[in-house]
Amino acid sequence: MIDYSKKAFIFDMDGTLVDNMRFHGAAWKAMLLENGIEADANDFLVKTAGKTNREIIPNFFADVGEEELLKLGGRKEILYRELFLPERKVIHGAIDFLEAAQTLGVKMAVATAAPVANMEFILDGLDLRKYFQAITTAADVSNGKPNPEVFLKSAAKLGVEPRNCLVFEDAVNGFEAAHRAGMKSIGIATVNSIEDILKLDSVVEAHADFTFIKPAQLVEKYLPLERYAR
Repeated sequence: MIDYSKKAFIFDMDGTLVDNMRFHGAAWKAMLLENGIEADANDFLVKTAGKTNREIIPNFFADVGEEELLKLGGRKEILYRELFLPERKVIHGAIDFLEAAQTLGVKMAVATAAPVANMEFILDGLDLRKYFQAITTAADVSNGKPNPEVFLKSAAKLGVEPRNCLVFEDAVNGFEAAHRAGMKSIGIATVNSIEDILKLDSVVEAHADFTFIKPAQLVEKYLPLERYAR
């Protein structure tokens, strides 16, 4: 039998567990407009998804100090939570998938570039925290995606080797981070198309949501099949 306790699923949060990236884009656009800067929301998301606010904001505000950086980032996140709150829900099929993976004994973690307040807004607001043994946010890493730090830290927290981890992602930077971490990826097509996602390194499958994805099949197909005696 497969020892599922030595396998792990690591989930990006925004755009993966929840279909919220367009709300992030709208919030960035609004915050930048408040400061006299125009930006295309979709183009912005494709280029910056997976990066932290600390990495994104200096691209628009030269020589920004720590206090102003925190103020701008905080304003954007307030706008995002206000916009997404009426629409806040888990992506289709995710609860059934998490329940099935938990029953198998697969270890699970969230690895997100989101700040702590946004993580709580999603994981606690939607009662998802109970599924995860580890959570890593922007507060825990020095580098956002495509740096692999957030995935490697998540694997370490779970006590699972990177090669035994499968990543669930929606963003190009996230897929690259998984690739650099030595992990295979399952794509969730909330921002990028399935066709485009499947062209990327580390990606082995891509889906519109979790409806037709089965945890046991993914482990058997994509992770090393080390077994234990019955």
